[in-house]
Amino acid sequence: MALRFDLLKILLVDDNQHMRMLLTEILRAIGVKHVSEALDGAEALQVLREREIDIVITDLTMGPLDGIDFVRLLRNSPDSPNPFLPVVMVTGHSTQRRVRDARDAGVNEFLAKPVTAGGLIHRLTLVIEQPRPFVRCPDYFGPERRRRAEPGFEGPWRRAGDAAC
Repeated sequence: MALRFDLLKILLVDDNQHMRMLLTEILRAIGVKHVSEALDGAEALQVLREREIDIVITDLTMGPLDGIDFVRLLRNSPDSPNPFLPVVMVTGHSTQRRVRDARDAGVNEFLAKPVTAGGLIHRLTLVIEQPRPFVRCPDYFGPERRRRAEPGFEGPWRRAGDAAC
């Protein structure tokens, strides 16, 4: 069954107008009709309070509120409009540390620049068709961070500290 991209309401969060235009063109090409925009994380939170959004696509590096801080607020703030909202983070800073920071903030998917239509479609498909369950631990709330199943694993916890989750 084909995905109905035409039904999605997507929020693009990026302070770079050219990147927003590129992402909008890709989204329109695959049939997305409802695209909202915000220039930074603070504006994005306001848009989310005003409109129903299905997926957020955000840049990592923005000011004054960058993508990681935005996702942390979205996931953890008591007045968050939707802490379970799927978030795809796009960035040219795809070092292992930045990917880990984004994951630990609660990002669902990560997309490195240069952005391709195939890469974006793949990430959107993952958050729609293979959503990861959300978990709450003392220092994290967001989608399950572990992607790999370990066939030889026989217990409920993978780490000693997992029992606290």
